[in-house]
Amino acid sequence: MTPRRTFLKSLATTLALPSLPSLQAATTRAKAAAPTRMAFIYIPNGVNLDLWRPSGSGKNHTLSKTLEPLAELREHFSVLRGLDHEKAFANGDGAGDHARANATFLTGCQARKTAGADIAVGESVDQIAARHIGHLTRLPSLELSTDPPRSSGHCDSGYSCAYQFNLSWINESTPAPAERDPRLVFEKMFGSGNAREDARRRHYRQSILDFVMDDAKRLQSRLGSTDRGKMEEYLTAVRDVERRIENAEKFRVEVPEDQRPNGVPQTYGAHIRTMFDLMHLAFQTDTTRVSTFLLAHDGSNRTFPEIDIHSAHHELSHHRGNPNTLEAIGKIDRFYIEQLAHFLRKMRDTPEGEGSLLDHSMIVYGGGIADGNRHNHNDLPLLLAGKGNGTLKPGRIIEAPEGTPMTNLYLSLLDRMGAKARRIGDSTGTFEKV
Repeated sequence: MTPRRTFLKSLATTLALPSLPSLQAATTRAKAAAPTRMAFIYIPNGVNLDLWRPSGSGKNHTLSKTLEPLAELREHFSVLRGLDHEKAFANGDGAGDHARANATFLTGCQARKTAGADIAVGESVDQIAARHIGHLTRLPSLELSTDPPRSSGHCDSGYSCAYQFNLSWINESTPAPAERDPRLVFEKMFGSGNAREDARRRHYRQSILDFVMDDAKRLQSRLGSTDRGKMEEYLTAVRDVERRIENAEKFRVEVPEDQRPNGVPQTYGAHIRTMFDLMHLAFQTDTTRVSTFLLAHDGSNRTFPEIDIHSAHHELSHHRGNPNTLEAIGKIDRFYIEQLAHFLRKMRDTPEGEGSLLDHSMIVYGGGIADGNRHNHNDLPLLLAGKGNGTLKPGRIIEAPEGTPMTNLYLSLLDRMGAKARRIGDSTGTFEKV
């Protein structure tokens, strides 16, 4: 059996660290430019467009009621108008807009209408990026969700559940399944990579950081005062996420999956924020540079007791112009924006090089349906946050010419990642207005 000291020492080497300039200087390595990160965050069922859309144009605009929680971040994101996903429309395939909205969102391809094993859609933009730059990080990409995974079965009007429960596609027939359990995401990011060793660590009931604290203290003695503070903040953040996961596991009551209120943790908002915190840590430590987050699958009938919405989201989305129903949809839209604001603030408040983690990122937030009552896939509700390492100019409303495929935006983002592609789905060229 491996001695405990040896086991702990080997585990310590697996903990990724944030960028620390003074440590780089101490080891005589040249200061490298901060890498560019890219994330895609998906909201289901469309939005209340009247409450979503800001007024004005360009930089002279007023945030809408839905976007108000982002007010302090308005210089860090743009509102995109006029981008379409033509391949999410029926195009002769009949009903199934929710499945197509998910399947098309990152691929720009028309999903083959089947509930069998012969699924086909296309490689997604995140996986194109991962294929080009994934070798530079521990994880090529990180896929997150709050829904349990599904890769087969019938879900929406003759479409496989694989379309509706996956955003990320490695190739036309192979989704990259998302993980909903924060514990498993944490272990994937910070565990040893050896299931037996990780089980032994859990058996000792000690934090990963407890194993590496002695080494961290020795490392801190080599850092400048600013980097010592950064190291302490980082270690505190990792421990905070781990403790929240442990508490959620400790107090969770085991019930059948279909009766669990909202997964792990028990409240939906806490679940989303924990997953966002894990994405933040993954970017901060350069564990990955590419991530997707399916907040909920399109067609989701989740309720929102935290904001006193007890009707199912998908059913509400068929509002038929009812003012009370539209008000409820607006509350749900704002709830999701509040979770996004939590994430963007953490990214903004994390220093890196000459700027912040948010400055070095490109974060697309939105959905594949505009108005849930019409099931339309044009002029989608979209935000683009971050400065892309100086290549994006946020703080604006950006209008796309009529009929612009959303995949044109993706081509432009891939260029900025150093992962050039000739085409994605129905793209017709790059979208350089961003």
